[in-house]
Amino acid sequence: MNDTPLWKPDPAKAEATPMARFRKTAAEKAAGEELGDYHALHAWSVRDPAAFWNAVWDHCGVVGEKGDRILESAEAMPGAAFFPDAQLNFAENLLKRKGDEDALVFRGEDKVKRRLSWDDLRGLVSRLQQAMRDAGIGKGDPVAAMMPNMPETIAAMLAASSLGAIWSSCSPDFGEGGVLDRFGQIEPKLLISCDGYWYNGKKIEVADKLAKIAEKLPTAGKVVIVPYLDQAEEVAKRVPRGVALDDFVASFEAKEPTFERLPFNHPLYVLFSSGTTGIPKCIVHGAGGTLLQHLKEHRLHCSITPGEKLFYFTTCGWMMWNWLVSGLACDATLLLYDGSPFYPDGNTLFDYAAEEKMTVFGTSAKFIDAVRKAGLTPATSHDLSALRMMTSTGSPLAPENFDFVYEAIKQDMHLASISGGTDIVSCFVLGIPTEPVWRGEIQGPGLGMAVDVWDEDGQPVTGAKGELVCTKPFPSMPVMFWGDPDGIKYQSAYFDRFPGVWCHGDFAEWTEHGGIIIHGRSDATLNPGGVRIGTAEIYNQVEKLPEILEALAIGQTYDDDVRIVLFVRLAEGVDLDADMIARIKRQIREGASPRHVPQKIVQVADIPRTKSGKITELAVRDIVHGRDVKNIEALANPEALDLYRDIEALRE
Repeated sequence: MNDTPLWKPDPAKAEATPMARFRKTAAEKAAGEELGDYHALHAWSVRDPAAFWNAVWDHCGVVGEKGDRILESAEAMPGAAFFPDAQLNFAENLLKRKGDEDALVFRGEDKVKRRLSWDDLRGLVSRLQQAMRDAGIGKGDPVAAMMPNMPETIAAMLAASSLGAIWSSCSPDFGEGGVLDRFGQIEPKLLISCDGYWYNGKKIEVADKLAKIAEKLPTAGKVVIVPYLDQAEEVAKRVPRGVALDDFVASFEAKEPTFERLPFNHPLYVLFSSGTTGIPKCIVHGAGGTLLQHLKEHRLHCSITPGEKLFYFTTCGWMMWNWLVSGLACDATLLLYDGSPFYPDGNTLFDYAAEEKMTVFGTSAKFIDAVRKAGLTPATSHDLSALRMMTSTGSPLAPENFDFVYEAIKQDMHLASISGGTDIVSCFVLGIPTEPVWRGEIQGPGLGMAVDVWDEDGQPVTGAKGELVCTKPFPSMPVMFWGDPDGIKYQSAYFDRFPGVWCHGDFAEWTEHGGIIIHGRSDATLNPGGVRIGTAEIYNQVEKLPEILEALAIGQTYDDDVRIVLFVRLAEGVDLDADMIARIKRQIREGASPRHVPQKIVQVADIPRTKSGKITELAVRDIVHGRDVKNIEALANPEALDLYRDIEALRE
């Protein structure tokens, strides 16, 4: 049992956090109710959502007209309407700041280093805005981008949203089919792409792929080519309707951007589900809900203040890119990185953190685990004195990696494991700067999020595993799914399991500290002998063994039951012999339970992942059972699936 937290906020500093200040001002709006701590504040935020979100709007200084009504149809899910009279523009809220201080800092592996001031960014947005308007882009028009995480991507998004256009992006490592599965559904009026990119020290050209994509997206009147490899002019000549960025904006001088103020739920983004079980869902998010939710998470849960340096290791195909970009609304400087986080070695991002005095370091659980297994100790090799917070998402952060962060990265730092998703473009559960960090636990639910854990009968459970649900509406629920006019797909995705309650698809458990543990996706939950087991429970154990680089577990239908099969990728020179198998089983039996012990353990050379780095248990499960994977374009390494076909050991 955890009886000592890994980290506790200094009481004086905790009382000076934006969260604590907000709690005090919120108490004035809570009809004299005493809001003495975070738990009381959270309880009020879900009990009186209209008062809470109204307070967030005021506290965070949202630019726009709020209107008189705050929340209509408050119990309808879906159907609740937040700020139905409001008028605002997302880009206007992100571009409030002016001056020559850094807005964006960019590193493209070791090939490119650039800085853009706030005035530089506003100028580029202005020129792109004018060029887009000249190209016929306006309210409700889809703009799609196949881009790295670089300054021009952010500027183009801001230009599009300033006009009321709808932005959608993916990373340039997507194959032709993966891009078309996404952008083909929304039929963009403008397509933006890089001329290529760097990864792991290698130059990757995209001209041939882009030409095929452009041919199959005829609605895109122009295909704008952004220079990264200094080949934009050449690539533009090879791509239908291609135009280099410099030529696209050549006729327009930088001036003050203009901003089209629109209703609160006006579409801002189209994000895509991973697509590993079929063609990706097109999830439409509104400008107001995205802005308000991100302001709450950045300012209150992450304590971001003007001038701080916010970093998240992400591509433009993952919702964490959208989350990162909103940091501009806090007047923070965004640190952008594109490429491999391990090129030329695992110190790359820590070098960046030290050089730029990074304040908030966002990454994935997989990255932290890889740093640990590489034997790195950034605490002794780098000056991380400016770093006050590290966030981790993408998959559950294993308890031993909580230990590693505090032992080998930084001792006095707020570590926040966070969890939410593309579906809400934000978090259900995340860090709380005024509360302690306990080993292996996410600190708690976000303000305004009525999170709970329910059993299969729809009853709340504590100290037992169940479905993660949200029982009340929140502003960043999707506005709709693209191509779903009757809302049937939307309803089915979240509300069929428990009518009127959001069922997120995570297998979760409350802790005695009021925190939460995510045990993996509930659709990947193992069910041997009728007992539900989260895959993360197994990974937490096996990945403690230094010989195991990573693992993937599935349930295989066998002999009228389900048996657990564990696939392991081992360190170089290590073989899966009888002794290694025995060690793995013993670790799982002692660290989890006998029911968690796999019946079969198989060594593999690679584990398939989505473009955002998440392992794909469902795709492997389909391959093992002889079923086709519906959309291999969603995978970063689809060739890895071949390793799981017709494995002899799984026939026994």
